[in-house]
Amino acid sequence: MVKRLASLGWSVKGYDIVPRRSTTKSPAEAARGVDVVLLNLPTNDAVKDAMFRPDGVVSILDAKQLVVDFSTIPVDECRSHAERVLKHAGCRWVDAPVSGGPPAVEAGSLTVMAGGDEKDIERLQPLMKDIAGRCTRMGPVGAGLAAKMINQLIVGVGHAMLAESVALCEKAGIDAARIPECLGGGYADSNLMQAYWPRMVSRDFAPRGYVRQLLKDLEMVNAWAAGLDAQRPMLSQALFLYRELKKRGDTELDTSAIRKLYD
Repeated sequence: MVKRLASLGWSVKGYDIVPRRSTTKSPAEAARGVDVVLLNLPTNDAVKDAMFRPDGVVSILDAKQLVVDFSTIPVDECRSHAERVLKHAGCRWVDAPVSGGPPAVEAGSLTVMAGGDEKDIERLQPLMKDIAGRCTRMGPVGAGLAAKMINQLIVGVGHAMLAESVALCEKAGIDAARIPECLGGGYADSNLMQAYWPRMVSRDFAPRGYVRQLLKDLEMVNAWAAGLDAQRPMLSQALFLYRELKKRGDTELDTSAIRKLYD
């Protein structure tokens, strides 16, 4: 995202725990004097560290700035962070988890699920036009992450369904590689099928996304759904399969590696 924004003329400062990826020495330095602070982090612990450590973002925030978190973190944690930042600095928060992966980031075609004040989402429109093909406000802070939980439920269960279908094709002696073409435009077609079916057929598990990341998200969705006392048998099965991949030491492979469990 930094590369894309910089290529389009945005003035961007960045901080990462890997020094070669940083243009600054601390989260606070990266956030000082900017209009909008963007977080793209893998876990809630990383969000808390970047925001609230002694040289974290919150130490220099003011009410004129806006924090936008593209990370996928628990809904209640997001709301807690937003309240803490508002109380400390008068600064508002937008949760804006994304879907689409690295190719969509590079193309500026991410799907963004946003939660926050309407005026704050409107303020972000010039930015969103350059990074997203679709940005939908789902409600107040936390609503974007709730929508991302639904997205990850669909994606996680979809991976399991695709892997099982590929394996069944091969058992039946059908040319599995032709299924996306055969079913294209029908009810079984989807972006998920077009992207992941060929990888599963060719057993291409080079990481574009990671098993560990999807597993983290599915665990998060499961905890969130449990808190709502929601039934989740399909999620439970997909979660079981991804936990099995973790037991086998496959967390650094692409999420399509779920296909390995059917060999």
